[in-house]
Parts: sequence; structure tokens; C-alpha cells
Amino acid sequence: MYQSILVPTDGSRLSAKAVQSALDLAELSGAQIVFLNVVPRYPMSYFEGGITASMTEVGKIEKQWSEKAQGLVDQLKAKAETRGLKAKGLTIRSDLVAETVIACAKKNKCDLIVMASHGRKGIKRLLLGSETTHVLTHSPLPVLVLR
Repeated sequence: MYQSILVPTDGSRLSAKAVQSALDLAELSGAQIVFLNVVPRYPMSYFEGGITASMTEVGKIEKQWSEKAQGLVDQLKAKAETRGLKAKGLTIRSDLVAETVIACAKKNKCDLIVMASHGRKGIKRLLLGSETTHVLTHSPLPVLVLR
């Protein structure tokens, strides 16, 4: 069925649901599971939505974000391994979340992406966008979306 499943996660309760479903599916199919957390870069100017900070502060903040992300994927990897699954935990720094998810799936030879959708509508969707929709419309791989 599936050999390798990519699970992008942000650590939210909703993405935990996608993680659980991916673990169950990997267990049924004997697939390897790859957990991914995409870490954004710190906004560097007022126009990007951030407060201007010194490069030292930016470095500290980005390091904290990366460490938190790595802790999350390490925890998920351990959870998969306790179920007897082969797993990887990856963090990638990028502001292009959907593109990073698709590229990571290709690089790791995944044949399925399992991810959550927050189901935003109206102005929230317009302002915050939808990474899931972007992955769905641009991925050459099957995408299982959970809500």
C-alpha cells in the first residue's frame, strides 16, 4: 500500500489528530513515517509584520523556534518507534510552508502526505491563507486531509 508517509505537523491539537491517523495507517501498511515541522524565519522588517530586533535577538528567537520544533518531531518519532514503526523527525527552516512540504515529500520518497486542515473560512482564510489547500493543489502525491 504505502511505503513512506509524510506528516507535516505544527504541534496543534488538530495536527495531533493527523499524526494519530498517520501512525495507524503506517502501522497497517508497514510504512515508514516522516514527521516534518517547518520553522518560519523571523520577520526582519516592519512591513513583514514583525518588530525590528537586533540580529542577536533574531538569532536567539530562531534558535528557540528550531529547538521547539526539533523537540516536537523527536517526541513524535519516539512515539512511532514505540509502536514498532520506522520513523524520521525533520525540521526545515522556511517561510514557504507548502512548497517545503512538497519538496520534503519528494526528497524522502514519500508516497502519501497526511496533514490537518484548520478549516478557516472568510476573512481568516484570506488573511492567513491555507497551506493545506496549497499542498492539495500542487502536490503530485496523494494527500489525506483530516479535520
